[in-house]
Amino acid sequence: MGIKIGEEKFFERVEKGINNDFMRKAVAGAQERMQGRRLDSISTLGNWEEWRNLAEEIRQHTLENLDFYLEQLTENVIKNGGNVFFAETAEDANDYIKSVVSKKNAKKIIKSKSMVTEEISMNQALESIGCEVIETDLGEWILQLDDHDPPSHIVVPALHKNKEQIRETFSEKRGYNKSSDPKELALFARETLRKDFLEGEVGITGCNFAVAESGSISLVTNEGNARLATTIPKTQITVMGMERIVPTWEELDILISMLARSAVGQKLTSYVTGLTGPKQKGDVDGPEEFHLVIVDNGRSKILGTQFQSALQCIRCAACINVCPVYRHVGGHSYGSIYPGPIGAVLNPLLGDYDEYKELPYASSLCAACTDVCPVKIPLHNLLIEHRRVMVENEGKAPFAEKLAMKGYAFAASTPTVYNMGTKTAPSVMGPYTKNGFISDGPGPVKLWTDIRDLPELSKGKDKFRTWFENRDKGGN
Repeated sequence: MGIKIGEEKFFERVEKGINNDFMRKAVAGAQERMQGRRLDSISTLGNWEEWRNLAEEIRQHTLENLDFYLEQLTENVIKNGGNVFFAETAEDANDYIKSVVSKKNAKKIIKSKSMVTEEISMNQALESIGCEVIETDLGEWILQLDDHDPPSHIVVPALHKNKEQIRETFSEKRGYNKSSDPKELALFARETLRKDFLEGEVGITGCNFAVAESGSISLVTNEGNARLATTIPKTQITVMGMERIVPTWEELDILISMLARSAVGQKLTSYVTGLTGPKQKGDVDGPEEFHLVIVDNGRSKILGTQFQSALQCIRCAACINVCPVYRHVGGHSYGSIYPGPIGAVLNPLLGDYDEYKELPYASSLCAACTDVCPVKIPLHNLLIEHRRVMVENEGKAPFAEKLAMKGYAFAASTPTVYNMGTKTAPSVMGPYTKNGFISDGPGPVKLWTDIRDLPELSKGKDKFRTWFENRDKGGN
């Protein structure tokens, strides 16, 4: 699957999202709750903008010195008795993970939530060699049971489902026969997954941040499932994107404070776990063997470009939680495991413009995402930059659009033609105008009027030019 989910075209996905009333209501409610909690929690930190400046500085410094910190991390992981593998591609990462699992003759894999393992289609790779991979994050487990329904949110993957749908999934796939009470549903999941934890032969996790100075990895969870996945199996594999690294524990402290508040409005998540290599002599638990898989998969191509700041992302989803576009179309409309504003920026970089060319245009450019980002990624500016690259560098603009832009450029730079056009346009649009708005407009205007309001065109005395000329003459 990779980052791509489904085969539907962009406008088909959007139409499906817009017509899904339940999803839209669920997303709107979740956005309001998360935003409210976030505002309350960041107020306790003092000057939030100073914290954002500091977090941005940490992320920029790390990316600018990424080679040094990756080398330091590698040395320390090996010094602690672990193994490190650099994977240039998703295939490289999966081949290595499959080789580790095969050497252990493992068939049952338990894993905690991880976007990068979704990105490289790790589950499918392991299933291809006969392994059973069990998601242990509750949201991910629900989606896995529901015929591998893709996640629709980075932090809350099953945001698009309600408790009745979850009860139906549990009933159909696991013989659940109780109510849709969330407590009963959660208890059922807990009891079922606990057996899987005890039978897991290999544990696989993601990595919120790796700490270069100690060779440790850190995991931020609210369910404690990552701790079970890293302590019960004898072999642990951690998969991380190559940019998810901090120099020291001091920077980790700052970024986790920003992450928890920005993601779910909590001062601190229930579990912040730091793991350093395999179990040492005297340790009561932990894996006997530890592998760290560092995934490039297109990231190094972003370094040093005008899009490098996108790699500052700490996957908090704050930008998603304020996005008016996401609110109306939902996560699946983006066609990727990375939805929302950060997805619209990342997907064309990790995928390509042919696959995700619509996403940079599917934005209101209101800049709410930029304002809320805890590490100050200029998301709306990057979306505009994508548009520029597609048009000027890649030549991706449709022929009709190129023709229209050239026509507009000629008209706008030729006063006679411009004046003639503005005089005749209200009459041309007259048949489509009703009650002050244009509806079902002709040609390219239809794409706009199908989903947005377009006020009728001004004419005569209401025109700006007429008003401006009268103003110069002393009129109102």
